[in-house]
Order: sequence, then C-alpha cells, then structure tokens
Amino acid sequence: MSSAPSKLTVLIPAKNERLNIRPCIESARTIAGEIVVADSGSTDGTLEIVARIGGCRVIERELIDFSDFKNWAIPQATHPWVLILDADERITPELAVEIRGVLASPPENLDGYWIGRENYFLGHRIRHCGWNSDAVFRLFRRDVCRYTKRRVHESMDVASGRAGKLRCEMLHYPVWNYDRYLAKMAHYTRLGAQDLHDRGRKAGMASMLLRVPFRFLQLYIVRLGFLDGLAGLQICMISAFTSFLKQARLWELENALPQPDPEIKADRLAA
Repeated sequence: MSSAPSKLTVLIPAKNERLNIRPCIESARTIAGEIVVADSGSTDGTLEIVARIGGCRVIERELIDFSDFKNWAIPQATHPWVLILDADERITPELAVEIRGVLASPPENLDGYWIGRENYFLGHRIRHCGWNSDAVFRLFRRDVCRYTKRRVHESMDVASGRAGKLRCEMLHYPVWNYDRYLAKMAHYTRLGAQDLHDRGRKAGMASMLLRVPFRFLQLYIVRLGFLDGLAGLQICMISAFTSFLKQARLWELENALPQPDPEIKADRLAA
C-alpha cells in the first residue's frame, strides 16, 4: 500500500463471497490507505480468507437492507474519502492511477464521483443490453454523502452539481452461475416490491402484462442487446422477467392469502 493515497478508505460490503473476496481485496490494495470489510454474516469461509490475506479491518453486523447497512459502515472509515467496492468488482490499474490523481488534490466543488462498470455475464464481456452505460456513485467524501433510505438499488444523496465522473471503469462480475444469480434475483425483487409498496404503488393488469415485452424490446432492440449474441439474449430475457417478477411480488404483498396451518387445528382437537 505504499503508493496508495492515505486519505482513502476502501469499504467492501460482503456476505459469503469466498470466490470473490481475495481478488477484490487485491485490487483495492492498489489505492487504499485502509481496507474495511463490512460483513453481514458470512458462513462460507469469507472472513477466514480475509484474515489470511491480512491488512484489513473487519466490522460485522446483520444486514437489514443495503442502504441501512452501508450508512452504518461509512462513518467507521478512518479516512475522509471512501470508495465502496462490492466483492464482485475490481479496480483496474488505469482506474487506480486516476483515483490517486483525483485524491492528490480533490476539487472543492465536488463531493464524489460516478464510476462506470465493464460488466461480464458468465465470464463473457457484455457491450450492450444497457449494461454498457452502467455507472455507480462510489467514490465520495465520508462526512458528506449518505444513501437514501431504500432496501435495494439504493442511491447516494448528493447535492446537485457536486458529482463528477471518472474516465476509467471498474470491472464487474455479477453473474458466474445461474444458481446464485436466480437466488439474488429472488432476493432483490422481494426488496424492490417492498420499496414500491412503501411508496403506495399498486400492481395492475397493464404493468404486469406489458412490462415484459416492452422491457425486452427496449434492451434487445433499442439497446442493441442482440449484438451480444446468446449471452445478450439471456440478459434481456432475464431483465424483462425480473421487472415482471417485482410487480408480481408487489401483488403478492397486497393480495396473497396466508397458507392455513393445519397443525393449529390439530392441536386444538388434541386439546
């Protein structure tokens, strides 16, 4: 870490990231004055790997939702600038050089920066499908920026005109196998439906019926997903279904009847 700017803490939220945590930490070391791993209950050996790597500070707490968890972790950073790096993301050498340059003399009129992401699906680079314009607000002043209260797809609350964008991108590997991806999709759509429900949104016939074809055509045709071949087809289909599933789970919150528990009746009869 000798060449890293001492003013930067890299914060890595993690849970069960055994296959990701080592390369993530190794990429973070190129820029971090401090690395903090914020763990929310790993049981797969993630924290043991962090201990073997060394040089990281671990903080632990149960995950309530993503914005709440990150807002709890941010103030625990030692340095005035924080970079949140998900375990499935990697800092490239080019991005490391740019971040070091920015933090050597941070502009007073900016509180943080958007960073683009180069995305991969099952190991394949995706250049379209809307993934090509993916950017996240991750490099920011510790004492100024916080996430808005939202369970999933949280956004940073930053004053208008005080956000810049870095030129270089980070690498992002969100999908290595379908088992984990589908489990993540189920979790995210449940949280997304709860967010919609909190805002008073209702699931209707039109939104459930038309969302899938509109979303698919937008990504596959308008956003040129067809140019990514069969990988692009899968991404566009899954994204369209995910938008439907979130609406379906919203309908579930409003209308689903609880499954009867026959053991309650059995216990009453036995008494």
